[in-house]
Amino acid sequence: MSEQQEPPRQPTDEELAAAYEAQLKQIRVEDVLIQTLVSLLNLGGRKAGLSPGTEGERDPEQVRQAVEGVRALLPVVEPLLGQDAGQIREALSQLQMAYAQIAGGQAPAGDKPAEPEPEKPGPPPSSGRLWVPGQ
Repeated sequence: MSEQQEPPRQPTDEELAAAYEAQLKQIRVEDVLIQTLVSLLNLGGRKAGLSPGTEGERDPEQVRQAVEGVRALLPVVEPLLGQDAGQIREALSQLQMAYAQIAGGQAPAGDKPAEPEPEKPGPPPSSGRLWVPGQ
């Protein structure tokens, strides 16, 4: 004789709240800061069109915001990164160079061979908040 199995019951609001509280106890602020930094770099790279298939998503303003966000968080997070700080700085540098290129109307270096174009102006002047290579 086979027993009928009851469908699994949905957790109550109190059970969900308790589970959420248990998760919050495990999360550390530095983990969220580091994850935010990595997310900004990844999203900035996508908005710069650096990942294959994302060329149509280029948005210089979004890249600028990602760069500024990383630059703001980096002094807080850098001591927590240890040896990984160099990789984060390198990724930020690449994102800044990509921003300078797309803000200047060029595709990032990975899309086409870099050739000097003396007739075209370079990237826009620095606002003082964003490092622009060559300026």
